[in-house]
Amino acid sequence: MTNNNIILTVGNSMMGDDGAGPYLYQLLTENPLENWTALDGGSAPENVAHIVRELKPELLLIFDAADMELAPGKIRIIEKEAIAEMFFMSTHNMPLNFLIEQLEQDIKKIIFVGIQPDLVSFGFPMTDAVKESVQFMYDFLKEGRSLEEIPVL
Repeated sequence: MTNNNIILTVGNSMMGDDGAGPYLYQLLTENPLENWTALDGGSAPENVAHIVRELKPELLLIFDAADMELAPGKIRIIEKEAIAEMFFMSTHNMPLNFLIEQLEQDIKKIIFVGIQPDLVSFGFPMTDAVKESVQFMYDFLKEGRSLEEIPVL
């Protein structure tokens, strides 16, 4: 079976809960899932966009901390139109909606999954609520559950 699913994790592990993406990447590299290829986008996911294009995934899942005004650790699918409004306070170099629009030229299905951070500040560890939710997301993917089970913001 060919692997046509990519998960692109985004975030900075030095910035508290913004490390949710890198932590998911760590879990996926320590215990890879047979139907997912993990890519670490760090705080500049546009730098790996060429790799995503070369792999030609059927599904690209982007996972990042996002302030959705929910309880810490809550996970939601965020529609592309809403991403532009939410990321004016982004820790990333390029707004993710621009990256998604570029990748949509080559990739049929892109889903953005946000996790609500509690603390995003340099030098702080990830909070337990966010760490537990990242583990939940890993287990969710491992069990092969449908992304449609994740609520849409």
